Amino acid sequence: MFTIGEFAVLGRVSVRMLRHYDGIGLLHPAVVDPHTGYRYYRAAQLGRLNRVVALKDLGLTLEQVRAVLDDEVDANELRGMLRLRRAQLAAQVAADTARLARIAARLRMLETEGRMTTEDVVLKEIPAVRIAEVTAVAASYETPDIGPVIQPLYPELFRRLDEAHVGLTGPAIAWYEPEGGGEAVVVHAGATVGVDPGPDQGFAVVDLPAVPTAATIVHHGAMDEVEASMQVLARWIEENGWRAEGYAREVYLEYCQDEPEKGVTELQIPVSRR
Repeated sequence: MFTIGEFAVLGRVSVRMLRHYDGIGLLHPAVVDPHTGYRYYRAAQLGRLNRVVALKDLGLTLEQVRAVLDDEVDANELRGMLRLRRAQLAAQVAADTARLARIAARLRMLETEGRMTTEDVVLKEIPAVRIAEVTAVAASYETPDIGPVIQPLYPELFRRLDEAHVGLTGPAIAWYEPEGGGEAVVVHAGATVGVDPGPDQGFAVVDLPAVPTAATIVHHGAMDEVEASMQVLARWIEENGWRAEGYAREVYLEYCQDEPEKGVTELQIPVSRR
């Protein structure tokens, strides 16, 4: 037999953890000296310890581990537990991957600060335009909330336009407006068309009004990195005595669904004199 310290080394766990497993009935020592209270384990118990560690690493709680090892959970229930854990881990990996991408985008934005200047801002009139659009609601204006909402909207819009045999007459245009009084945002994914509104089209036909004066800038690259261009645009508006009004538009001069880093987008913000 092995002392608790020796068994901990063999099983690659801590003595504290073995005491905890004993306390909750997950792995009792083979023998406890009645006089000293010392715990002793047999080599055969390493198998149960290894299963405990393996199941715990899968994300099961210690109570679930105990139920599995004591045959209180049948094979179907165990498969269900593991499938649920697999789904949870996949969601976590996807969230972490998206977070890494946002961090990388922020780093690139910081590295490019100063390369684009307010000289790139153009003040111009925006004519009225008719768009076909589909909409959805995002939790906020933040990129992590907007991105997952708007990205599937355009493939769906283009599919519906194709089914309706409606061709594009100009670029895709996105714009956003508050939903109610909270932080939620209505995301409008539109494309320039020349058709009249009709029933059962699968999309809305909307006339965006003309904008007498808009401050604009052309953003090159993925929209995850648009903040740098927005900063330049905001600085120009402030420095030149203008006031932002209405809702900003994103006009996709080159829409690249599969290669967003190749995208070219004009940002348009309606402005008026202070």
